[in-house]
Amino acid sequence: MSDEEADSEPAVSLGERRPVDGAPLARVSSRLTWPKEKSEVDRLEGDTVIRTPDGPREVSAVLEDVDETYFERYQEFERHVQDVIGTGPVPTADE
Repeated sequence: MSDEEADSEPAVSLGERRPVDGAPLARVSSRLTWPKEKSEVDRLEGDTVIRTPDGPREVSAVLEDVDETYFERYQEFERHVQDVIGTGPVPTADE
C-alpha cells in the first residue's frame, strides 16, 4: 500500500455528520479582548447563539443569570457562563 492510498482513507470512522445549533462558547470568548464588563460582552455578543446542554441560547439570556459584572479573563467569563448553562453533551439538530 502506498502512502497516497493510506492517506486517502480516514483512520477513524466519524459517523454521520449532524449539525449542532449555536456557536461554541470558546468561539465567543476568543472574539473578545479581556478584561471586559458584562454589559460590554452583552453589547458585543448578546445576539450570538451558543451551544448548551439544554439546546441553543442567546448570550444575553445567559448573562441575565450571571451575577458577576466584570470578567478579568476569558476563563472567568466561561466559568460563570458554564455555571448557568451547565456542561455536558450538546444535542444535535436531529435529537
